[in-house]
Amino acid sequence: MLELQVNDTSAGKNSQLNIRDMEKAMNSLNNIMINCPTILRGMSHEMRTHMNVIVAFSYLMKKNYSNNSEREEFSNQIISSCEQLIGLFDSFFDSAIIDTGNSKTDSKICKLDNLLDDLLSEFREEIRKEDHTDVELVTEIQFYNSDEVFVDKNRIFRVIRSLFQNSIKNTKSGYIKIGYYFRDDKVTFYVLDSGQGYFKCKEFLHSEDLNESLTLYNDTYTAINITLAKKLIQMLGGTIWIECNGLTGAGIYFSVPSKMIASSDVNIKKYVNTMIAI
Repeated sequence: MLELQVNDTSAGKNSQLNIRDMEKAMNSLNNIMINCPTILRGMSHEMRTHMNVIVAFSYLMKKNYSNNSEREEFSNQIISSCEQLIGLFDSFFDSAIIDTGNSKTDSKICKLDNLLDDLLSEFREEIRKEDHTDVELVTEIQFYNSDEVFVDKNRIFRVIRSLFQNSIKNTKSGYIKIGYYFRDDKVTFYVLDSGQGYFKCKEFLHSEDLNESLTLYNDTYTAINITLAKKLIQMLGGTIWIECNGLTGAGIYFSVPSKMIASSDVNIKKYVNTMIAI
């Protein structure tokens, strides 16, 4: 049977999809087009917006009157628009691939004390790059030192990355807090912010009709990220919920089943390590 190679970004590795699986993916996309045309209109608008930014700043970079610092700023704006555009399509197509049933879990042994280290370093760099000078990244990690669990790290990263992108979009100043803890054979992760996105995120998280929700809140980017997060967590057998953080900030939590790996040298002293990104 003829096979096509596609990049399954939610798993962080390549997957083999045969023709039948590709047909399922296309049918899933067709269903989205038929049942939620608002998503497609929103994606079209987002795409045009980012492309206009790229074209505009590319034009300004060529002008002789722009100095080196301005050119660097223009370049950063172009890179940011490209990354947001790619992220939008990644989330949209990852969601469609999950609907085909082809995407499978890939759990591995991970240490609890440094489970999110790479991801948090990425977020700190993004905050600096985007020049969110009024936003602090706070991490709050509760764990048993050296304990190991069996989890799908790549998909957990995908969920947290989507939730973080929503928080950045909705938080102009204040903080974004990311943490996790292990309890009752589950790892619970959370992304909290002091922004303005609670009611919007709550609507998309509980929505049974994205067309209607997008009529209330015209934010395709947030809708797609929330939808992908829900599907990934469902695939992992977990649960997701949202709480209000302050007046309008969002606190999104999700728990996934995990298996503790027995270790003879486990230090069972529990502590909380809180770091504030500079």
